[in-house]
Amino acid sequence: MPGPPDPDALGLARRLAEGFAVLPMVEAVALGGSLSGGGADGASDVDLYVYGAEPPPKAARAALAGDALGLELDNRNFEPGDEWIDGETGLAVDVMYRTPAWIEGELDRVLVRHEARLGYSTCFWANVRSSRALFDRSGWFAALQARADTPYPEPLRRAIVAKNLAVMARNQSSFLRQLERAAMRGDAVAVNHRLAAFLACAFDVLFAVNEAPHPGEKRLLAAAVLRCRRQPPGFLDDVARLLAGAGDGTVAEAAGDVAEGLEWLVRQEGLEP
Repeated sequence: MPGPPDPDALGLARRLAEGFAVLPMVEAVALGGSLSGGGADGASDVDLYVYGAEPPPKAARAALAGDALGLELDNRNFEPGDEWIDGETGLAVDVMYRTPAWIEGELDRVLVRHEARLGYSTCFWANVRSSRALFDRSGWFAALQARADTPYPEPLRRAIVAKNLAVMARNQSSFLRQLERAAMRGDAVAVNHRLAAFLACAFDVLFAVNEAPHPGEKRLLAAAVLRCRRQPPGFLDDVARLLAGAGDGTVAEAAGDVAEGLEWLVRQEGLEP
């Protein structure tokens, strides 16, 4: 069971935030991930989001990392960021650099334009809501969180359900159909590739039906228990069977059951497109 946040991790996060705060281009620093969301465990990183019109200079960032192990500056594989192992505590640190305009645009996408994606449609909204401000130069981040603290828009809910159900299971080239063909061929790589995409859509539908911003890709089964009161009967068991079936050839049947359950839930909620 996840315990309370590690005081060493919180102390490290605060020290880093203080270091970023003296840099003039930094508007805000927020603590995210499991340390702010209440699910930290021994494998949790210190996730920091540094907001500003431009990232701080690399030299300043390297200096803040100090006596780090495996320092990686300016990763561009996902969000721009730096990663390292803190030399004093041994904790993993992941710092991501965002512009205020970009995160405001992500909130506009879901809260104003009600645009869905395939999987994880509302994860940045959830991230803003759950983050903890460690530095907020002008109150901008507090205003951002106040804006994010809003009820789930019904048009967004319907858009996520429609888009993800179609690609997950309804279309001719849906992930379910591709899973069936890959399983028939015994193509294990394709099965796992399509299975991940299928589940991303399935959980996007589940969280949207429950009017819960998507928490991201980690601990989804536990998050579904906590945040999704409305579920198809046996949904979590079906997902467990689907994951087990990836190795024994029953994956297509189990995926069909997951899809059928979500179709039932959508009809129960009156969300049929």
